[in-house]
Amino acid sequence: MKKSVTRIILVFILVLFVGAMYYLYQKNAEDPIVYETEKVSKQNIVKKTVATGSILPLEEVLIKPNISGVIEEVFVEGGDYVKSGDLLCRIKVVPNLSALNDAKNRIDEAKIALEDQLRTLDRQKKLFSKGVISEADMQRVQVAYDQSKQAYNAANKRYDIIKTGTTKGFGNAANTQIRATVSGMVLEVPVEVGNQVIESNNFNEGTTIAAIADVEKMIFEGKVDESEVGKIKENLPLEITVGAIENKKFDAVLDYIAPKGKEENGAIQFEIKGTLKKQDSVFIRAGLSANASIILAKADSVLAINEALVQFDKKTKEPFVEIEVGDQKFERRAIKLGVSDGIFVEIQSGLSEEDEIKVWNRLEDEEEN
Repeated sequence: MKKSVTRIILVFILVLFVGAMYYLYQKNAEDPIVYETEKVSKQNIVKKTVATGSILPLEEVLIKPNISGVIEEVFVEGGDYVKSGDLLCRIKVVPNLSALNDAKNRIDEAKIALEDQLRTLDRQKKLFSKGVISEADMQRVQVAYDQSKQAYNAANKRYDIIKTGTTKGFGNAANTQIRATVSGMVLEVPVEVGNQVIESNNFNEGTTIAAIADVEKMIFEGKVDESEVGKIKENLPLEITVGAIENKKFDAVLDYIAPKGKEENGAIQFEIKGTLKKQDSVFIRAGLSANASIILAKADSVLAINEALVQFDKKTKEPFVEIEVGDQKFERRAIKLGVSDGIFVEIQSGLSEEDEIKVWNRLEDEEEN
């Protein structure tokens, strides 16, 4: 029995020994690690942050009527260029019965007063011709008659304005003729013939007849996150890309950053605006979605390497790379970094254009250590 147990133990030890020898053989048979290298290159590096928004006119004017009624005729459509004073549409007035009745009553009252003053004037003329009253008294009666006549004419004009929106002698000043107040392009005409419109007054904004803007002066309006707003400042250059216009970038200048942010979806957003430089060859439509790249820093034709090649000392946190000095032989070289765009980083000192940089693997290096 004891001999059997001894034999089993010896066989187990033999199996372990053979297994260990096979493992060591396999490890020795593996090829040694061969590190790849990358050369230093010259790059144009741009550090930027991106804001989303849209293209809008610098100034957009909404044309609203100063009288209520129904659209009778429209003379323009979106895309037309107009000058200040051009006729946009004509409104047919739908009179208010209460106001119309009041105006009619004023006419009747003014007519009664006028007829009374006329009779008084006739009597006073007879008395004046006989020398009973003075010239001054006669003049006062004449003035009273003229005032009554004027009130009667005014009541009639008021009645015409309430009924039709205009009256004799007003010409282009008629309320029913809606005209452009500025020159520019008609962006939209949100009304059609037959639509009812409401006048603009102290209690109501009124119905928009047309929107007019100078499309030669466009701006980018967007928002940036609170984590980025501290990096930007006014007068920084912008590169605008419009989704609807491929392979085209538009230059702009950041000229407004909102002093107060607004919460949107749990994050604080700050509004920004940038004025686009005039474009003669490309027409940019108002309202197009766009992205603005805000140029924070820029370096042209500088020595640069892939940022993934940079290592940092665990104690000093200073950057360094490993330079190839022989066949798979590397030495450590301290470097000074400059502008980074997240992929390439500028090398201000420590490397030359001929240097080969070790492509290191963080996980493998930590295992070896």
